[in-house]
Amino acid sequence: MSLISIRKIGLDDIYLLQKISKATFIETFSTQNTAQNMQDYLKNDLAIEKLETELTSVNSNFYFAEEGDAVLGYMKLNIGDAQTEPLQDDGMEIERIYVLQQFLGKGIGKLLFEFAMQQGRLWKKTYLWLGVWEENQRAIQFYRMQGMVTFDKHIFRLGDDEQIDLMMKLPLNP
Repeated sequence: MSLISIRKIGLDDIYLLQKISKATFIETFSTQNTAQNMQDYLKNDLAIEKLETELTSVNSNFYFAEEGDAVLGYMKLNIGDAQTEPLQDDGMEIERIYVLQQFLGKGIGKLLFEFAMQQGRLWKKTYLWLGVWEENQRAIQFYRMQGMVTFDKHIFRLGDDEQIDLMMKLPLNP
């Protein structure tokens, strides 16, 4: 792999964002969920209209991990009222962090995670947090290796299935 860069996503990237969002979600979760629940999520939560609302929120930022013109993965960071849980305002949420399956194990997730920590410090946040499905052992292991610890749980609705997400946290030292 050559140089991988991280670029903030704008509205002009919305169709590419939708494409990679759907592809990574399918790769990550399709074997463990029903086709109907997957379809409901893809149709509703990754609709262009919803992505446009998220992209134009002042408290949400999306980033692509790229190598040349190829998008390898992406991430969504939330602060303030854009966070999916009403936690303290000094936290920053990684709501989504996904890497295309063919690039897993090449350090791209770690690069995105480290970028998230840098952004959190830049925005003067004291901790980083996220929710991860309790069945996603690969992700849980990755987050633990980054120093994150479980502090709570919440419900993530995928179609008609209420799934348990572990909420994990990492202090951001200046």
